[in-house]
Amino acid sequence: MLRNHTKRMSTMIHKPALSSTVVISLMLLLTGCDSSMNATLHGINPGTDTKPVHIVINSLGMKFPSGMDENNNPYIQYTQKKTNLAIKVTLPPLEVYEEKLNVMMSSGNLPDMLHTFNPVWVDNYMKQGALMPLEDLIEQYGPELKKKIPKALWDRVSYEGHIYAIPSINEVKGIEIMYARKDWLDRLGLKPPETLEEYYEVIRAFTKDDPDGNGIDDTIGLIMMESLFRSAPFFGAFGTQLDSWVLRDGKLVNGSVIPETKKALSYLNRLYKEKLLDQEFPMNRINNLDEKIENGTVGLFSAAWYDTRGPIAANKRKDPKAEWIALSYPTGPDGSKGVYDKNIIRGYNVIPVGATNPEGVIRLLNFIAGDEGYKNLKFGFENEIWTMQDGKMVTDFAEHDKHLYRGIYQSLVDVEDHELFKQRLDSLGDFHLYDNLMMIEQNLIKNKFFGSPTPAMSRIKTIMDDLNDKFIRIVMGIEPLDSFDLFVKQWMDEGGKDITTEVNMWYRDQDSTAGGAR
Repeated sequence: MLRNHTKRMSTMIHKPALSSTVVISLMLLLTGCDSSMNATLHGINPGTDTKPVHIVINSLGMKFPSGMDENNNPYIQYTQKKTNLAIKVTLPPLEVYEEKLNVMMSSGNLPDMLHTFNPVWVDNYMKQGALMPLEDLIEQYGPELKKKIPKALWDRVSYEGHIYAIPSINEVKGIEIMYARKDWLDRLGLKPPETLEEYYEVIRAFTKDDPDGNGIDDTIGLIMMESLFRSAPFFGAFGTQLDSWVLRDGKLVNGSVIPETKKALSYLNRLYKEKLLDQEFPMNRINNLDEKIENGTVGLFSAAWYDTRGPIAANKRKDPKAEWIALSYPTGPDGSKGVYDKNIIRGYNVIPVGATNPEGVIRLLNFIAGDEGYKNLKFGFENEIWTMQDGKMVTDFAEHDKHLYRGIYQSLVDVEDHELFKQRLDSLGDFHLYDNLMMIEQNLIKNKFFGSPTPAMSRIKTIMDDLNDKFIRIVMGIEPLDSFDLFVKQWMDEGGKDITTEVNMWYRDQDSTAGGAR
């Protein structure tokens, strides 16, 4: 089995629901801006290698300025000039992206490289012998790839001693962080909460004690979203995360079915029953959440790290007196706190057997991962998209937004550079984006299972969705709390037991491979 960090087949109950617009916005925040290159390079011709490199990649929903496309723009021209490669880019439609990849893999006209976010797709074609081993090519043409990508990630894209994909690293390790209205805390004479009970008191006061001082019962103490999105810190207070595998007594167990989850549901049920939790949370989508925060009715919520640049900033524009602060994660009775982590691998680059220019693919990806390619494609061209002023990077947002498409190339091989990442996020304004990410990174409850979906997971794709629906009914009081035990038994009987057995077989294999050290 390919040892990669998989997106689980079931819906991640605790992950924030992201609309396509928000997903693109997140990608754009991570798409940078830099280069000593100037406009004179923008009219350059394609590389001079006679053998083209044909890559199939994801558009990420990005658009091109008028007169430009994926094969005709300053950033692809710059890349061709620097690599001396003639690059042909194909962008399949997003709605049928994987279907198009499958068609290409079964055709007699294979591209040189395909990019996918789906580790199951990689695993399937690797087992069919349809993907080329890459270690020799990397050794010869990929010194920057070897230097910038940690061994642990190479291990996750290897099978029986061979590397079958070049991974792109996810710089964002987690999503959720608690934020609250500091001006409401001050008006009510409350301190920022830390424990679960302190959180309860603040949420109650934000709901009942007219924190905005308008004399109207119109405030929401705590807001969440459909499918229990934006609830991760409250499960973290009990040492668990939904649909994430945690270690208990030397074995992996699914965080959704352990007693700690029942306690978290009880806490949320108390808030809902007392009308301290938004009564519309099962219907809240991302636009509803953003609107309620922007309009000043919400006092506390589990924010996405970039929400300080989104709905929180929008609220402050509407109400200049509004002041928001990050909170400590709620701490449970045994001292537990934290939120789920994200997959460390965000994408996979593979070369199909039969590709005509695999060497060119590795040369291209090596350039993107290298210092110059990383900075120029991530940050954009210096003195066009950004400038250095008083030692700080300052972004021209009109130019930044015009050339966001560059992220489709740069994200093929994202690598970690904390200094540049901080510089980039700080250049977007005083939104504490890097600080948010650092707080999240220090409070992660890591998923201990990062293998490909097991056979039982692949057979039973809706099992976690069903459990999620039942948990919502418990929070709303439609089902009694003790029904949790029945739901867990049903989950185990309907395939959960097989999944747990397979996950622990994988875990033991990892332990033996790592020599007992993890």
